[in-house]
Amino acid sequence: MSFLLPLLISLLLGLLFWILRGRTRKPGEPPLVKGWIPFIGKALDFGKDAHKFLEEHRRKHGDVFTVQIAGKFMTFIMDPLLYPSIIKQGRQLDFHEFTDKVAPLTFGYPPVLGTTFPGLWEQIKRSFQLLQGDHLAPLTESMMGNLMLVFRQDHLNGAGDWRRGSLYEFCCSVMFEATFLTIYGRPVTGIRHGGMDRLRDDFHKFDNMFPFLIAQIPIWLLGRTLAIRQKLISYFLPQHMSQWTNNSQFIRRRAELFEQQDKLKDVDKAAHHFAILWASVGNTLPATFWAAYFLVSQVEALKVVRQEIVDVLRDSGVDFSTSSDVMLSKEQLDKLIFLESAISESLRLSSASMNIRVAQEDFSLRLDSNRSVGVRKGDVIALYPQSLHLDPEVYEDPQTFRFDRFVQDGREKTDFSKDGQKLRYYLMPFGSGSSMCPGRYFAINEIKQFVCLLLLYFDLQLEDGQNRPGLDPSRAGLGILLPSSDVRFRYRLRSV
Repeated sequence: MSFLLPLLISLLLGLLFWILRGRTRKPGEPPLVKGWIPFIGKALDFGKDAHKFLEEHRRKHGDVFTVQIAGKFMTFIMDPLLYPSIIKQGRQLDFHEFTDKVAPLTFGYPPVLGTTFPGLWEQIKRSFQLLQGDHLAPLTESMMGNLMLVFRQDHLNGAGDWRRGSLYEFCCSVMFEATFLTIYGRPVTGIRHGGMDRLRDDFHKFDNMFPFLIAQIPIWLLGRTLAIRQKLISYFLPQHMSQWTNNSQFIRRRAELFEQQDKLKDVDKAAHHFAILWASVGNTLPATFWAAYFLVSQVEALKVVRQEIVDVLRDSGVDFSTSSDVMLSKEQLDKLIFLESAISESLRLSSASMNIRVAQEDFSLRLDSNRSVGVRKGDVIALYPQSLHLDPEVYEDPQTFRFDRFVQDGREKTDFSKDGQKLRYYLMPFGSGSSMCPGRYFAINEIKQFVCLLLLYFDLQLEDGQNRPGLDPSRAGLGILLPSSDVRFRYRLRSV
């Protein structure tokens, strides 16, 4: 047996050398940044401050480079003028492979691509059309009614004395319940679901672990996250949802699709519905906070946007009064140019989404007419628009909130440039191409509605002695960043 010892040592040394040496850059490939920790690579540095990390490597390596992050080799395309060539590339770069692998692990349902559930993936994709176009009108009307319900019962009762609260908590409590009622419906008895605070608390606990789940960390390593996820999923079991009324057409259609699948268990159907809850509020809640915070923090911005809302109502023959409920249609919301600009500006400052594609084969990726780079099968091609959003060449004084940045001559401003060339993509909080969020129109409408009611019904002030909240980097790459701390504010019913 003694002769085996040198062999085993040689094998172990060879394996160690392979792990430590790992991938090397080939001719024609982008510069390679690996880090010194096997598998982990630069994940820790990226997680601390993704924007700073990428900018440092752009200065060192140029606009295209590959980074090893948690076992993945990610090629970042940092020049926004190159974005169109990536976004239009469909045959050799795929988004759905990543989502069908990661989403089931995150939310607890079986993958729907493949032969197990024939046709289900395409039908699910088509169901998202029910969040767009003409279908937005009934959703907008329902959301308006539910926002008014929550505001009226929780915040518009009593005299007009000052109340104090935490702005992020305030935004979350109202938006979470109103969105839930709009998407999933109301209980058979009563107009509001019981236990909504507990549901929201469990949702936040799960959401705090979301970055680890997306990184494919096994859920059993994340404390009570599995139990919390099971509890959240159980809320959407068919026997529970069958007791709810006034569901959105979107949810009714998805429930019909799931019922047609004999191999889909009730708990799997519930997990799909739970995934839609996260998709509906996971990014919308912090986005609503940032829009509200930036407007309340700037007196002039709040004044202009509030007057715009009043003017649109008056043009429709409505003299607003806090004693009556207000309804704003989708057409009226579309006229609020300054409000839309303020929301876009808050998204520019708070979004840190990552647009990704997975290479389906080894090939030469054409970047422009003069340049190509080699990529390998399984590599992730990534756009990180936060670098675009904070580029001083594209946006003057990019760290400053300017509520009218996206308004020009009374219309939406779409002309932004870099290196003297007009950018096709200049604001990308919702992804791009085939991976663009299908619920983005509904989300923007929701935020508009919330802000309209907030500004119409309340006087609002931030409490003194607070700095602008920072951005929590833990969700870098996943959408809207949460505030690093909540903000104290006070509000009272306006005398109108």
